[in-house]
Amino acid sequence: MSYPQLLTPDEKLTQAKEGLAIPEIVVICGSTRFMQEMAEADRELTFAGSIVVKPGCDMKTPHSLWVDPVEAAAGKARLDDLHRAKIRLADRVLVVGDYIGDSTRAEIAYAHGLGKPVEFTHPDVAPTA
Repeated sequence: MSYPQLLTPDEKLTQAKEGLAIPEIVVICGSTRFMQEMAEADRELTFAGSIVVKPGCDMKTPHSLWVDPVEAAAGKARLDDLHRAKIRLADRVLVVGDYIGDSTRAEIAYAHGLGKPVEFTHPDVAPTA
């Protein structure tokens, strides 16, 4: 007797998105110094019919939420975890900007590890494998 293969969580997510007719989900990655460029990419992708997720906090800009160094460190860890979840949810990744720092490089590696396609607004800065 053969048993049906159980679906992986990724396969379940893919089937659920297809069953619900969810449009393509694009996650924007990049340095928060490019928040304006991310907003423009978001606008273009949204207008074209994609669901877009991107960083929602720029911790380089002073704000009362991260004025305390201890809370800032904890918040940074939460935001990093949240962004990895956005990458898992997305169908593809768009890296915005002409600079790739350590955090963005780690996000690109994470996306590649999940088999997500990664595109760049500035392909000349794409890290080599």
